[in-house]
Amino acid sequence: MKKIAVILSGSGVFDGTEIHEAVLALLAIEQQGASWHCFAPNIDQYQVINHLTGEVSHETRNVLVESARIARGNIFDVATLNINDYDALLVPGGFGAANNLSDFALHGSACQINEDVKQACQAFAQANKPAGYLCIAPTLIPQIYGPGAKATIGNDPDTAAAFNAMGGEHIQCPVDDFVLDQKRRLLTTPAYMLATNISEAATGINKLVRELIKLA
Repeated sequence: MKKIAVILSGSGVFDGTEIHEAVLALLAIEQQGASWHCFAPNIDQYQVINHLTGEVSHETRNVLVESARIARGNIFDVATLNINDYDALLVPGGFGAANNLSDFALHGSACQINEDVKQACQAFAQANKPAGYLCIAPTLIPQIYGPGAKATIGNDPDTAAAFNAMGGEHIQCPVDDFVLDQKRRLLTTPAYMLATNISEAATGINKLVRELIKLA
């Protein structure tokens, strides 16, 4: 059975992992006959958002602890991820990818990636193992794969411009499809960058995961 490492960034679209994307991805992995194994950085969230009101909540939450909600407790510190144990990588989106895994939401093309997350993702790249990034998570790609990496965040012009400014090559993509950089064995899909409901998000995610497992 193929084993897929999944890196989460908290719990909730506005300050962590986009939960629908994560659950759809985990379900798709199982439906393709593979197993998922969740990881997250053991750090404080950049901020906590009240998802009912949209307001900033003045409290501190831990990314690993919050991610454990999605993984039902079956999760480990990303610093312990040994890529020799896994066949592929998947990173869902949500603001946590741009605020906790990196600081892209704050600094755009001048962003930095959390060091443990960067090392784990680069290890998959260097081992030529396939990886899939959903929604806003592809903004991590230029710093992981270097200049020329092809990926999509859908069609948002500002995010696409930042992606290109970091050395990537952005490709527009509809919600029900994915982009494959064959040279790098790298897959991306817009998911909730474009999706207006769960079903739309599922179309591209299911296709991406199917291809990810095939490449693995």
